[in-house]
Amino acid sequence: MSRSTLPPGIRCIQAFSRDSWYRGFTLVLTFLLYTSYHLSRKPISIVKSELHKNCSGAASHGNASHLDNGTWCDWAPFDKPNYKVLFGALDNCFLITYAIGMFFSGMFGERLPLRYYLTVGMLLSGLFTGLFGLGFYWKIHSIWYYAVMQIANGLVQTTGWPAVVACVGNWFGKGKRGFIMGIWNSHTSVGNILGSLIAGSFVSSAWGLSFIVPGAIIAVMGIICFFFLVEYPEDVGCSPPKHHDQLDQESRHESTEEIFTPISDTAENGGNSSPIAHTEQPSAISFLGALKIPGVVEFSLCLLFAKLVSYTFLFWLPLYISSVAHLNPKAAGDTSTLFDVGGILGGILAGIVSDYTGRRATTCWIMLILAAPMLFLYNYIGGNGLATIIGMLILCGALVNGPYALITTAVAADLGTHESLKGNAKALSTVTAIIDGTGSIGAALGPLLAGLLKDWNKVFYMLITSDILACLLLSRLVYKEIRGICGYPMRHRGFKEI
Repeated sequence: MSRSTLPPGIRCIQAFSRDSWYRGFTLVLTFLLYTSYHLSRKPISIVKSELHKNCSGAASHGNASHLDNGTWCDWAPFDKPNYKVLFGALDNCFLITYAIGMFFSGMFGERLPLRYYLTVGMLLSGLFTGLFGLGFYWKIHSIWYYAVMQIANGLVQTTGWPAVVACVGNWFGKGKRGFIMGIWNSHTSVGNILGSLIAGSFVSSAWGLSFIVPGAIIAVMGIICFFFLVEYPEDVGCSPPKHHDQLDQESRHESTEEIFTPISDTAENGGNSSPIAHTEQPSAISFLGALKIPGVVEFSLCLLFAKLVSYTFLFWLPLYISSVAHLNPKAAGDTSTLFDVGGILGGILAGIVSDYTGRRATTCWIMLILAAPMLFLYNYIGGNGLATIIGMLILCGALVNGPYALITTAVAADLGTHESLKGNAKALSTVTAIIDGTGSIGAALGPLLAGLLKDWNKVFYMLITSDILACLLLSRLVYKEIRGICGYPMRHRGFKEI
């Protein structure tokens, strides 16, 4: 049968090479894996408004004693006046453990097979998420039980981010990395949206299922990861990605013509690299060595404040919408997903702009500086009708999560493959963990401060201040990028790529 007589669908399949199919499959699989991570983190923010709510509107089933008890429908111990502090404590049990564990997770990820590492982490995440929900059926009212579940879950969830970024980095080169990872990084927002919708479906009837169902989903995805994830292209006979400066690299006969030098000898795995390039295996980079990579410190500290803003919205936005717009827990949770819809758009936009301009830091800086006045405006008009809420949530979500998405994906991958590493592929997971771990410190501080401040106006002032500080921390890199645009030489060629 000639090609012209083949069915259109078959011709479409044949138009893509074997490498393309494997790369596409890996991109989709890692997308789904990390979507399940965020899906299992979201329920706590949805359930807060059910654990402590306005009982005056709840049916008392004819019990007159409820008339004298304004918290009869709340779930102890969150029925006390300090319920916001308790919610903040639960958030931080997860986030502080996550932040601390992240600094070690990257080093483990570079020394262990990523497939096994992710599988174990996802199975344990499913276990602890489900155990939190079982507190509803077991009638557990001890804050310590829920705190321990959050601590354990925060620790095992650190397995996700460094591992999936390293895996994607092994498969994809730097060309259009911002655009590809901008789309790929929407898994964060998609996971938040799905987590909100799933948790919202059960929150008013049996809030325990709001945790049990997401826990089961991430556990199932862990099993899928075990059976299908391929860490390196060479493992299935595919060619490794090429560096955009390949010709210069080849003229120096360096193995850095590849963005990522395979840990195993590609000649044995079906690759076409010279055996000489792999006679000396690079060792995993040290923590201090990763910090010396140009740009790592600045972007890490910037992410600290950017993630502070993002995670404050992640954990507190449904409760804020419920209190300001007077919506029930399910409606508030569903509405909060618009912030993540904006985050998807912002992440893709940031990736496209940074790819086109080649200026990662400047792209982040512009979006962060625009986010500050938008947050002020949202706090001022946030309760003025549904149309206003929808518009402001999407706009704020794009400006807040765009830089966050860009730094944790394309920027981290650029820095983890910086030319100063001379082709050492083992730096990516550690660099990613340092950047995201530092950001996670901010993610822990934001929800904690939101619980302590109590007043929503003060919370928004804190978020605006954080955005401004994130901008200031990028000033040096932005200055270098602008000088590059004006034709001045750069000390580190890698800054242009960042």
